[in-house]
Amino acid sequence: MHCRITRNAGSLKIQDIERKQFHILKVLEDANGAMGARLIARRLGDTGIGLGEVTVRYYLKLTDERGLTRLVKRRDGRVITDLGRAELQRALVSDKVGFALNKIEMLAFRTDFDVETRTGALPVNVSFFRSDEFRQALKVMKPVFEGGLCVSDLVRVADAGDRVGDYIVPEGMTGLATVCSIAVNAALLHANIPINSKFGGVLQMSNGRPLRFVELIYYSGSSLDPSEIFIRAGMTSVNQVKATGNGEILANFREIPAACLPLTTEISRKLQAAGIGGVLLTGNVSEPVCQIAVDVNRVGIVLIGGLNPVAAVREAGIESENHAMSALVDYKDLVSFGRVCEERV
Repeated sequence: MHCRITRNAGSLKIQDIERKQFHILKVLEDANGAMGARLIARRLGDTGIGLGEVTVRYYLKLTDERGLTRLVKRRDGRVITDLGRAELQRALVSDKVGFALNKIEMLAFRTDFDVETRTGALPVNVSFFRSDEFRQALKVMKPVFEGGLCVSDLVRVADAGDRVGDYIVPEGMTGLATVCSIAVNAALLHANIPINSKFGGVLQMSNGRPLRFVELIYYSGSSLDPSEIFIRAGMTSVNQVKATGNGEILANFREIPAACLPLTTEISRKLQAAGIGGVLLTGNVSEPVCQIAVDVNRVGIVLIGGLNPVAAVREAGIESENHAMSALVDYKDLVSFGRVCEERV
């Protein structure tokens, strides 16, 4: 009996070590560049994982020994290696499930945009395009932004070597930050309105109006952002929707308590005045929305996907590397898409 307990305790200790290493590797993968122990510890703290700088440094030595990370320069910190990325793919399945939901909740919590003063940071998606294709990508996205098939027409463009959040734009690439629908989550959270993020999906549009969800992935059971999956799979027809009003776009589904509907409507109005939309459709109390059942005394809300402009580019045959709901950008650093087109096209 004593031997079995000792073995189980050792197994649990090894599993705990692997779990901590997994979270550190995930931070480095999302960083898209070198990061030191202090910043890694801060990022882990933002997601509710309490590892101090000294502890992170200890685990980084272990991942260095295993070839999962590599020290760039003492001041620059570590980067994840190809072996480290492969390890993430094989890592603890239980730690991956629900990762998308955790990402939404923590990014909403970290967002400090004040809708009244219009100051603070907003959550964004970050996409990288080949620099020689970026001008053409802007032309494809222009009617999508003008048609309102996005959360906001506020964007940020970054050239190679520039930083967007924790991401450094790779050589030969141009980065584009688009406002994420989590901006709505954050605004409601700061107003003490509980919001349940249910799923991301593909929404069928008919004559320019939402009809029904034809595909969906629940955040609670996913380790990846649904929008990234749908874009890679070519499951959207955003350009067709813009041209004819019919087709499929990216959208997300949320629920709020019925008693919070008036305040939610007011906050949505203020967000729109600040150039941030996102709310595509709000249902009635306890009634289905786009053929999705809603719990009793709850209201369903359909939010438009922030990556719809990027999905349109993918439909046009232009590739991009997308990191959905991945960073925060200060509101004052965002500019209108129209201005970007004037400067770059």
